[in-house]
Amino acid sequence: MASKLNTLRSKAAEVSKLLSDHGSTYYKQTLEKNKQYIQDPPTIEKCQELSNQLLYTRLASIPRRYDAFWKELDHVKQLVKTRDLKREDMGVAALFGLECFTWFCAGKIIGRGCTITGYYV
Repeated sequence: MASKLNTLRSKAAEVSKLLSDHGSTYYKQTLEKNKQYIQDPPTIEKCQELSNQLLYTRLASIPRRYDAFWKELDHVKQLVKTRDLKREDMGVAALFGLECFTWFCAGKIIGRGCTITGYYV
């Protein structure tokens, strides 16, 4: 167990050194490659305007996503009626439902301050 811990420490040290040596270079390259998205000068007013644009663009896309959801649901209903649903499709749907439930539970736990029971100890 101690040898595995030492190996893990040495690997972590290697990764840390690699990041410290090449992290700033990667950061600069990423900014240079995506400079068309950077607003210059970065004023508070411009940030607020971009934030509002994002919010209202997302709000404007709700009706299209709503219609797409109902079309998808109608398609699934039709598959169930004709019994043309495969095992793989049912497995994917079950995993998706389980994932949604898990994220819901994780959100509840985080919302309660990362406690399982809801009481602060």
